[in-house]
Amino acid sequence: MEFVRHRVLPFTARAIAPLLLALSASGALAQDAREFPGAAMRFLNVELPQMENAIKERDRDYFESAMSRMLDFSDQWGFKVRDNPQLARYPMCTDAVSDFLVVGMCRIMTTAAACEPGMQQRFDTNLQKCRELAQ
Repeated sequence: MEFVRHRVLPFTARAIAPLLLALSASGALAQDAREFPGAAMRFLNVELPQMENAIKERDRDYFESAMSRMLDFSDQWGFKVRDNPQLARYPMCTDAVSDFLVVGMCRIMTTAAACEPGMQQRFDTNLQKCRELAQ
C-alpha cells in the first residue's frame, strides 16, 4: 500500500501542477484593474511610514523584506514579472510601487549608481497622481 501511495502522489502532482499554475497566473488578470490605484495606495500607505522609520534608524534590513513584499504585490497585479496590459493606464501607480524602495535607499546611500537626479521628484509626482486616482 505504501508503494502505491508514493507512485500516485507524484503522478497526481504532475498532472495538477499545470492547472494550478494557469489558475495562479490568471489571478492577476481576474482582478479589476480599476481597483489598482486604491490597492497601490493601500500598499504604499503601509510601507512608506515603515520606510521612513528605517531611514531614520539606518535599518537596511527593512529594504530586503520590503522588496519581497513589493514583488509579491506586483505579482498579484501582474506587473514587473509579467505584463498586465490592463494596468497600462496607471503607469504613475506602477512606477510609484516599483520606485519607492530605490528612492528610500538613495536617501541612505546617496552615492549609489541607481540614484539619479530627479528620481525623488518623479516618485513624489507619481505618488500624488496615483493618490488622486485612488480617491
